[in-house]
Amino acid sequence: MGRSLVFSPNLPVRFSQIPRSILPPNQPNQSLSLNSREQLKHGFQRFGLSFAKPTRTLCTKAVLSEIPNQKLYVKVGAKSTGPIPISQLIEVVEKAAKTGAEVVMDAVNKPRNITYKGLTDLVTDTDKKSEATILEVVRKNFKDHLILGEEGGIIGDSSSDYLWCIDPLDGTTNFAHGYPSFAVSVGVLFRGKPAAAAVVEFVGGPMCWNTRIFSASAGGGAFCNGQNIHVSQTDEGVRRLGAAAVDMCHVALGVVEAYWEYRLKPWDMAAGVLIVEEAGGQVTRMDGGNFCVFDRSVLVSNGVLHGKLLERIAPATEKLKSKGIVFSLWYKPDDYTTDI
Repeated sequence: MGRSLVFSPNLPVRFSQIPRSILPPNQPNQSLSLNSREQLKHGFQRFGLSFAKPTRTLCTKAVLSEIPNQKLYVKVGAKSTGPIPISQLIEVVEKAAKTGAEVVMDAVNKPRNITYKGLTDLVTDTDKKSEATILEVVRKNFKDHLILGEEGGIIGDSSSDYLWCIDPLDGTTNFAHGYPSFAVSVGVLFRGKPAAAAVVEFVGGPMCWNTRIFSASAGGGAFCNGQNIHVSQTDEGVRRLGAAAVDMCHVALGVVEAYWEYRLKPWDMAAGVLIVEEAGGQVTRMDGGNFCVFDRSVLVSNGVLHGKLLERIAPATEKLKSKGIVFSLWYKPDDYTTDI
Protein backbone atom coordinates (compact mmCIF):
# COMPACT_ATOMS: atom_id res chain seq x y z
CA MET A 1 0.00 0.00 0.00
CA GLY A 2 2.78 2.44 -0.83
CA ARG A 3 6.37 3.02 0.18
CA SER A 4 7.59 4.25 3.55
CA LEU A 5 7.64 7.99 4.13
CA VAL A 6 10.11 9.49 6.59
CA PHE A 7 10.20 13.14 7.57
CA SER A 8 13.24 15.03 8.77
CA PRO A 9 13.94 18.77 8.61
CA ASN A 10 17.10 17.96 6.63
CA LEU A 11 15.66 15.44 4.18
CA PRO A 12 13.55 15.98 1.06
CA VAL A 13 9.98 14.74 1.08
CA ARG A 14 9.50 11.43 -0.75
CA PHE A 15 6.18 10.40 -2.24
CA SER A 16 4.90 6.98 -3.19
CA GLN A 17 4.52 6.51 -6.94
CA ILE A 18 2.58 3.24 -6.66
CA PRO A 19 -0.89 3.58 -8.25
CA ARG A 20 -3.98 2.76 -6.24
CA SER A 21 -6.78 0.54 -7.48
CA ILE A 22 -9.85 1.90 -9.22
CA LEU A 23 -13.33 1.39 -7.89
CA PRO A 24 -14.32 -2.22 -8.53
CA PRO A 25 -17.60 -2.96 -10.32
CA ASN A 26 -20.60 -4.03 -8.34
CA GLN A 27 -20.49 -7.67 -7.36
CA PRO A 28 -23.25 -10.01 -6.20
CA ASN A 29 -24.07 -9.70 -2.56
CA GLN A 30 -22.11 -12.07 -0.38
CA SER A 31 -23.21 -13.35 2.98
CA LEU A 32 -21.53 -15.16 5.81
CA SER A 33 -23.37 -16.74 8.69
CA LEU A 34 -22.61 -15.03 11.95
CA ASN A 35 -23.75 -18.01 14.13
CA SER A 36 -20.99 -18.11 16.74
CA ARG A 37 -20.06 -14.52 15.96
CA GLU A 38 -23.41 -13.39 17.23
CA GLN A 39 -22.35 -14.75 20.60
CA LEU A 40 -19.38 -12.38 20.50
CA LYS A 41 -21.35 -9.23 19.84
CA HIS A 42 -19.00 -6.99 21.76
CA GLY A 43 -15.59 -8.36 20.95
CA PHE A 44 -13.11 -11.18 20.80
CA GLN A 45 -12.59 -13.81 23.46
CA ARG A 46 -9.26 -15.16 22.27
CA PHE A 47 -5.64 -14.39 23.02
CA GLY A 48 -6.60 -13.04 26.42
CA LEU A 49 -8.33 -9.92 25.12
CA SER A 50 -11.98 -9.07 25.57
CA PHE A 51 -13.65 -6.13 23.89
CA ALA A 52 -16.24 -5.29 26.51
CA LYS A 53 -18.45 -2.53 25.30
CA PRO A 54 -16.85 0.59 26.80
CA THR A 55 -18.75 2.89 29.07
CA ARG A 56 -18.31 6.37 27.78
CA THR A 57 -19.82 9.81 28.04
CA LEU A 58 -20.17 11.40 24.63
CA CYS A 59 -18.93 14.97 24.65
CA THR A 60 -20.95 17.73 23.05
CA LYS A 61 -17.87 19.40 21.56
CA ALA A 62 -14.92 18.04 19.61
CA VAL A 63 -11.68 17.52 21.47
CA LEU A 64 -9.39 20.44 20.67
CA SER A 65 -5.62 20.54 20.89
CA GLU A 66 -4.32 22.54 23.82
CA ILE A 67 -1.32 23.79 21.86
CA PRO A 68 -1.20 27.62 21.91
CA ASN A 69 -1.16 29.71 18.72
CA GLN A 70 -2.04 26.71 16.61
CA LYS A 71 -3.66 27.47 13.28
CA LEU A 72 -7.17 26.03 13.14
CA TYR A 73 -8.25 24.33 9.95
CA VAL A 74 -11.79 23.60 8.82
CA LYS A 75 -13.19 20.58 10.67
CA VAL A 76 -13.96 17.49 8.62
CA GLY A 77 -16.45 15.92 11.07
CA ALA A 78 -20.20 16.16 10.60
CA LYS A 79 -21.95 18.95 12.50
CA SER A 80 -25.07 16.81 12.75
CA THR A 81 -25.89 13.12 12.48
CA GLY A 82 -29.40 13.77 11.28
CA PRO A 83 -32.34 11.73 12.58
CA ILE A 84 -30.19 8.83 13.83
CA PRO A 85 -28.75 9.30 17.35
CA ILE A 86 -24.96 9.30 17.45
CA SER A 87 -25.03 6.57 20.10
CA GLN A 88 -26.80 4.27 17.63
CA LEU A 89 -24.37 5.06 14.82
CA ILE A 90 -21.28 4.43 16.94
CA GLU A 91 -22.73 1.18 18.28
CA VAL A 92 -23.32 -0.19 14.78
CA VAL A 93 -20.03 1.08 13.36
CA GLU A 94 -18.11 -0.62 16.19
CA LYS A 95 -20.04 -3.86 15.81
CA ALA A 96 -19.47 -3.87 12.05
CA ALA A 97 -15.71 -3.35 12.42
CA LYS A 98 -15.41 -6.01 15.13
CA THR A 99 -17.43 -8.51 13.10
CA GLY A 100 -15.17 -8.02 10.08
CA ALA A 101 -12.13 -8.32 12.33
CA GLU A 102 -13.32 -11.71 13.56
CA VAL A 103 -13.09 -12.97 9.98
CA VAL A 104 -9.56 -11.59 9.68
CA MET A 105 -8.55 -13.14 13.00
CA ASP A 106 -9.84 -16.53 11.85
CA ALA A 107 -7.57 -16.32 8.80
CA VAL A 108 -4.50 -14.53 10.11
CA ASN A 109 -2.34 -17.63 10.69
CA LYS A 110 -3.69 -19.64 7.75
CA PRO A 111 -2.34 -19.85 4.15
CA ARG A 112 -3.47 -16.97 1.91
CA ASN A 113 -5.27 -17.21 -1.41
CA ILE A 114 -3.91 -14.06 -3.07
CA THR A 115 -4.89 -12.37 -6.33
CA TYR A 116 -4.09 -8.93 -7.78
CA LYS A 117 -6.45 -6.04 -8.57
CA GLY A 118 -3.60 -3.96 -9.98
CA LEU A 119 0.15 -4.06 -10.44
CA THR A 120 0.82 -4.12 -6.70
CA ASP A 121 -2.66 -4.10 -5.17
CA LEU A 122 -3.33 -7.45 -3.49
CA VAL A 123 -6.71 -8.90 -2.59
CA THR A 124 -7.37 -12.05 -0.57
CA ASP A 125 -10.41 -14.18 0.14
CA THR A 126 -10.29 -12.67 3.62
CA ASP A 127 -10.95 -9.16 2.24
CA LYS A 128 -14.10 -10.39 0.54
CA LYS A 129 -15.39 -12.43 3.49
CA SER A 130 -14.72 -9.59 5.92
CA GLU A 131 -16.64 -7.14 3.73
CA ALA A 132 -19.56 -9.55 3.41
CA THR A 133 -19.95 -9.82 7.18
CA ILE A 134 -19.66 -6.05 7.62
CA LEU A 135 -22.36 -5.53 5.00
CA GLU A 136 -24.65 -7.90 6.91
CA VAL A 137 -24.32 -5.83 10.06
CA VAL A 138 -24.89 -2.48 8.32
CA ARG A 139 -27.84 -3.64 6.22
CA LYS A 140 -29.47 -5.39 9.17
CA ASN A 141 -29.53 -2.08 11.05
CA PHE A 142 -29.90 0.45 8.21
CA LYS A 143 -31.47 -1.10 5.12
CA ASP A 144 -31.80 2.17 3.21
CA HIS A 145 -28.25 3.50 3.72
CA LEU A 146 -25.74 3.83 0.89
CA ILE A 147 -22.57 1.70 1.20
CA LEU A 148 -19.21 2.07 -0.53
CA GLY A 149 -17.02 -1.00 -0.04
CA GLU A 150 -13.51 -1.48 -1.36
CA GLU A 151 -14.37 -4.87 -2.82
CA GLY A 152 -18.06 -4.56 -3.67
CA GLY A 153 -18.41 -0.98 -4.85
CA ILE A 154 -21.64 0.97 -4.36
CA ILE A 155 -24.68 -0.71 -2.81
CA GLY A 156 -27.94 0.85 -1.62
CA ASP A 157 -29.97 4.00 -2.05
CA SER A 158 -27.94 6.91 -3.41
CA SER A 159 -30.56 9.35 -2.13
CA SER A 160 -29.66 8.46 1.46
CA ASP A 161 -27.93 11.09 3.58
CA TYR A 162 -25.74 8.34 5.05
CA LEU A 163 -22.80 6.72 3.28
CA TRP A 164 -20.84 3.86 4.86
CA CYS A 165 -17.21 3.61 3.73
CA ILE A 166 -15.81 0.14 4.36
CA ASP A 167 -12.26 -1.15 4.10
CA PRO A 168 -12.58 -4.79 5.14
CA LEU A 169 -8.80 -5.27 5.32
CA ASP A 170 -6.69 -2.12 5.18
CA GLY A 171 -3.09 -3.16 4.64
CA THR A 172 -3.73 -6.34 2.67
CA THR A 173 -0.08 -6.57 1.62
CA ASN A 174 0.99 -6.49 5.26
CA PHE A 175 -1.64 -9.11 6.12
CA ALA A 176 -0.48 -11.36 3.28
CA HIS A 177 3.10 -11.22 4.61
CA GLY A 178 2.17 -11.54 8.27
CA TYR A 179 3.49 -8.03 9.00
CA PRO A 180 1.70 -6.45 11.99
CA SER A 181 0.19 -3.35 10.43
CA PHE A 182 -3.31 -3.97 9.08
CA ALA A 183 -6.84 -3.26 10.20
CA VAL A 184 -10.55 -3.31 9.51
CA SER A 185 -11.89 0.21 8.97
CA VAL A 186 -15.52 1.34 8.97
CA GLY A 187 -16.72 4.92 8.79
CA VAL A 188 -20.16 6.41 8.20
CA LEU A 189 -20.72 9.83 6.63
CA PHE A 190 -23.72 12.09 7.09
CA ARG A 191 -24.19 14.29 4.03
CA GLY A 192 -20.56 13.71 3.04
CA LYS A 193 -18.92 14.35 6.42
CA PRO A 194 -17.62 11.69 8.87
CA ALA A 195 -20.07 11.07 11.70
CA ALA A 196 -18.83 7.87 13.35
CA ALA A 197 -15.80 5.65 12.89
CA ALA A 198 -14.18 2.45 14.10
CA VAL A 199 -10.84 0.83 13.25
CA VAL A 200 -9.78 -2.57 14.61
CA GLU A 201 -5.98 -2.77 14.43
CA PHE A 202 -4.09 -6.07 14.46
CA VAL A 203 -0.95 -5.99 16.57
CA GLY A 204 1.65 -8.52 17.65
CA GLY A 205 2.73 -10.91 14.92
CA PRO A 206 2.50 -14.49 13.66
CA MET A 207 1.25 -16.86 16.36
CA CYS A 208 0.68 -14.03 18.84
CA TRP A 209 -1.89 -11.79 17.15
CA ASN A 210 -3.99 -9.43 19.21
CA THR A 211 -6.24 -6.46 18.50
CA ARG A 212 -7.25 -3.05 19.73
CA ILE A 213 -10.16 -0.89 18.62
CA PHE A 214 -10.12 2.83 17.88
CA SER A 215 -13.40 4.69 17.61
CA ALA A 216 -14.74 8.21 17.35
CA SER A 217 -17.94 10.14 16.82
CA ALA A 218 -18.26 13.69 15.55
CA GLY A 219 -18.01 15.93 18.59
CA GLY A 220 -17.67 12.94 20.93
CA GLY A 221 -13.90 12.48 21.16
CA ALA A 222 -11.64 9.60 20.16
CA PHE A 223 -11.05 6.36 22.04
CA CYS A 224 -8.78 3.33 22.06
CA ASN A 225 -10.26 0.30 23.83
CA GLY A 226 -12.69 2.66 25.51
CA GLN A 227 -10.04 5.06 26.84
CA ASN A 228 -9.96 8.66 25.62
CA ILE A 229 -6.90 9.40 23.46
CA HIS A 230 -5.16 12.55 22.26
CA VAL A 231 -2.51 13.42 19.72
CA SER A 232 1.07 14.14 20.80
CA GLN A 233 2.73 17.53 21.16
CA THR A 234 6.00 16.39 19.60
CA ASP A 235 7.31 18.80 16.95
CA GLU A 236 9.00 16.33 14.57
CA GLY A 237 9.17 12.68 13.58
CA VAL A 238 6.97 10.91 11.06
CA ARG A 239 6.72 7.19 10.36
CA ARG A 240 4.76 5.10 7.85
CA LEU A 241 3.73 1.47 8.28
CA GLY A 242 1.72 0.70 5.16
CA ALA A 243 -1.95 0.86 6.19
CA ALA A 244 -3.66 4.24 6.05
CA ALA A 245 -6.22 3.58 8.79
CA VAL A 246 -3.56 2.22 11.14
CA ASP A 247 -1.20 5.14 10.47
CA MET A 248 -3.93 7.67 11.22
CA CYS A 249 -4.95 5.85 14.41
CA HIS A 250 -1.33 5.99 15.55
CA VAL A 251 -1.38 9.76 15.06
CA ALA A 252 -4.54 9.92 17.17
CA LEU A 253 -2.92 7.75 19.83
CA GLY A 254 0.03 10.13 20.06
CA VAL A 255 2.72 7.58 19.10
CA VAL A 256 3.16 9.09 15.62
CA GLU A 257 3.06 12.79 14.79
CA ALA A 258 1.82 12.90 11.21
CA TYR A 259 0.87 10.93 8.14
CA TRP A 260 0.28 11.90 4.53
CA GLU A 261 -0.51 10.11 1.29
CA TYR A 262 -2.16 10.60 -2.08
CA ARG A 263 -4.21 8.35 -4.35
CA LEU A 264 -6.21 7.14 -1.37
CA LYS A 265 -9.89 6.21 -1.54
CA PRO A 266 -12.83 7.12 0.75
CA TRP A 267 -12.70 3.73 2.48
CA ASP A 268 -9.03 4.35 3.31
CA MET A 269 -9.75 7.62 5.07
CA ALA A 270 -13.35 7.93 6.29
CA ALA A 271 -12.73 6.39 9.71
CA GLY A 272 -9.15 7.51 10.30
CA VAL A 273 -9.61 11.23 9.66
CA LEU A 274 -12.45 11.47 12.18
CA ILE A 275 -10.47 9.59 14.82
CA VAL A 276 -7.50 11.96 14.34
CA GLU A 277 -9.67 15.06 14.48
CA GLU A 278 -11.54 13.92 17.57
CA ALA A 279 -8.19 13.19 19.23
CA GLY A 280 -7.25 16.85 18.76
CA GLY A 281 -5.33 16.55 15.52
CA GLN A 282 -5.72 18.36 12.23
CA VAL A 283 -6.70 17.19 8.77
CA THR A 284 -6.19 18.86 5.37
CA ARG A 285 -5.36 17.95 1.82
CA MET A 286 -1.66 17.68 1.01
CA ASP A 287 -1.78 21.14 -0.59
CA GLY A 288 -3.26 22.61 2.60
CA GLY A 289 -6.78 22.92 1.24
CA ASN A 290 -9.94 21.92 3.09
CA PHE A 291 -10.27 18.14 3.13
CA CYS A 292 -13.25 15.94 2.33
CA VAL A 293 -13.42 12.14 2.23
CA PHE A 294 -13.71 12.14 -1.57
CA ASP A 295 -10.36 13.89 -2.04
CA ARG A 296 -7.33 12.05 -3.42
CA SER A 297 -4.84 13.22 -0.81
CA VAL A 298 -4.69 13.70 2.95
CA LEU A 299 -2.36 15.13 5.56
CA VAL A 300 -3.12 14.43 9.22
CA SER A 301 -0.98 15.58 12.11
CA ASN A 302 -0.88 16.42 15.78
CA GLY A 303 -1.28 20.07 14.79
CA VAL A 304 2.13 21.20 16.00
CA LEU A 305 3.74 19.87 12.84
CA HIS A 306 1.02 20.76 10.37
CA GLY A 307 2.36 24.10 9.22
CA LYS A 308 5.93 22.81 9.02
CA LEU A 309 4.87 19.83 6.95
CA LEU A 310 2.81 21.95 4.57
CA GLU A 311 5.87 24.14 3.95
CA ARG A 312 7.59 21.06 2.53
CA ILE A 313 4.69 19.03 1.18
CA ALA A 314 2.51 21.70 -0.46
CA PRO A 315 5.22 22.86 -2.96
CA ALA A 316 6.06 19.24 -3.77
CA THR A 317 2.35 18.59 -4.30
CA GLU A 318 2.14 21.49 -6.75
CA LYS A 319 5.08 20.03 -8.70
CA LEU A 320 3.28 16.71 -8.93
CA LYS A 321 0.17 18.51 -10.20
CA SER A 322 2.27 20.22 -12.88
CA LYS A 323 3.41 16.77 -14.03
CA GLY A 324 -0.17 15.66 -14.53
CA ILE A 325 -0.78 13.87 -11.23
CA VAL A 326 -4.48 14.38 -10.45
CA PHE A 327 -5.42 15.70 -7.01
CA SER A 328 -9.05 16.61 -7.72
CA LEU A 329 -11.99 14.81 -6.10
CA TRP A 330 -11.66 11.10 -6.80
CA TYR A 331 -15.19 9.83 -6.65
CA LYS A 332 -18.59 10.67 -5.21
CA PRO A 333 -21.63 8.43 -5.73
CA ASP A 334 -24.15 9.84 -8.19
CA ASP A 335 -27.05 11.65 -6.50
CA TYR A 336 -25.40 11.42 -3.06
CA THR A 337 -26.11 14.77 -1.38
CA THR A 338 -23.33 16.32 0.68
CA ASP A 339 -22.62 19.48 2.65
CA ILE A 340 -19.12 19.82 1.18
